[in-house]
Amino acid sequence: MDKYVKVILDGYTGYWNYFLNEVLSPSWNNYFYWLVGASAIIALLEVVFPWRKNQPLIHEHFWLDIFYLFWNYFLFSLVAYNALSMVGVQLFTDFLSLFGITNLVAIQVGHLPGWLQLVIIFVLRDFMQWNIHRMYHHVGWMWEFHKVHHSTREMSFAALLRYHWMENILYRTLEYIPLAMIGIGITDFFIVHIFTLVIGQLAHSNLKIPLGPFRYLFNGPQMHLWHHAKEFPASHPHGFNYGITLSVWDFIFRTNYWPSDNENLPIGLPDKENFPKDFVGQTVVPFKRIFGKRP
Repeated sequence: MDKYVKVILDGYTGYWNYFLNEVLSPSWNNYFYWLVGASAIIALLEVVFPWRKNQPLIHEHFWLDIFYLFWNYFLFSLVAYNALSMVGVQLFTDFLSLFGITNLVAIQVGHLPGWLQLVIIFVLRDFMQWNIHRMYHHVGWMWEFHKVHHSTREMSFAALLRYHWMENILYRTLEYIPLAMIGIGITDFFIVHIFTLVIGQLAHSNLKIPLGPFRYLFNGPQMHLWHHAKEFPASHPHGFNYGITLSVWDFIFRTNYWPSDNENLPIGLPDKENFPKDFVGQTVVPFKRIFGKRP
């Protein structure tokens, strides 16, 4: 037990020191300032080249989205996730050791050229995220958490990170084993993570980005707007366009739906959901609905 207490304490102190260093030491390999910088640039583009010209610059729940942006990217890890995830990894490692397994790496990519390592990590992670995102729409209790993300009624750069903190836990847990099996490095993961952050914010932005033939490869705001449609068609009752960075998975597995570039498409949850509009309410209501106390 002492070992796990130490892991928790190390998790909190380690992440607090990391967080302070991120804020106080701007650099090219700094998550915090990449997040701030990418957000500021895309927000400026939304002001200069808005796709939905009637959408207010400070739209409904804009500041809630900004809070979610920093909460899900940094603050939740500081409050709980980093320490708990370290305990989870330690428990999993101890469990494997019972069977004499000391290393999860099944495919070593370290000897490959750097660019190829990045491609493998990026494609594997994106395919995992596509699958997990699809699960969120098809598994009832997971959908209750994912509704937080779909509750936004105005798409902008900040909408990417409006999601319930349970999604952090579920995504990272389900991603852990496949990524651990190829022995990814922190530097590689940083590059992939920043790239997906920028593409994700662009896909949620109030911008029209004509991708041409690249629309079959990359997710963009015109395609992703339909993912947030207020009503799903009968042909796709659980949703569609699950791609995070790449759209290719939707075209391969026929989960794509993109009938037009309609910038005025109504988005958000159906009115009958009566979904809370504040952070505390959105945090609590999925648990109430899952455990039978539907408000």
